[in-house]
Amino acid sequence: MKNVELIIPDKDHKFDEAMKTLRTNIQFSGAGIRKVMITSTEPDEGKSMIAFNIALSFADAGKKVLLVDTDIRKSVLVTRYQLDREVYGLSQYLSGQKRIDEITYTTNVEGLNVIFSGPYSPNPAELLEGELLKQLLAWAEGEYDYVIVDTPPLGSVIDGAVVAHHCDGAVIVIESGGVSYKKVQKIKRQIDKSGCRILGAVLNKASTSKGSYYNAYYGEY
Repeated sequence: MKNVELIIPDKDHKFDEAMKTLRTNIQFSGAGIRKVMITSTEPDEGKSMIAFNIALSFADAGKKVLLVDTDIRKSVLVTRYQLDREVYGLSQYLSGQKRIDEITYTTNVEGLNVIFSGPYSPNPAELLEGELLKQLLAWAEGEYDYVIVDTPPLGSVIDGAVVAHHCDGAVIVIESGGVSYKKVQKIKRQIDKSGCRILGAVLNKASTSKGSYYNAYYGEY
């Protein structure tokens, strides 16, 4: 394995506590919930940010964690966390160009390893449907306490539903006021058909300012 240095943003206390709550809820979902996919309905709902930070939270708790980026079409992990060099990734493994050990990176966060998405592929759904993804996730389950799988938005492409077949549980990230109830129900049905258990949802970008609904309901932290 090779090592990469990730630029980790400073933690906001409220957000950090929210991630701890999410981590605890996943842990109490059952011992068999080890491979957890994080998905959303539309792009830009904060799915990848949640996936990265829940992986960080598990690592902070002393767990051995692998974050797998399956968003081969439009990944943001490499640019968002400011990697200063080219890395190999999932698309190269799924197309037979690289081995698992060549695409798995240790990081400057103790306990956290990452598999990046790799170069853009014109046929990501076909790659993800192949036997190699199943083999990779089975290997990861034997090596890590938790595998966090960042998937493409289910309302845009079918890729996430393909990945769901190989995961134990799913968390849906929903932007507050950003998507309709009908769209969320549609992706819920897609996940249900895959056989992947829906663990719950994360309401993201909700206002907690004074006077807002969420502040009135939950109070200031």
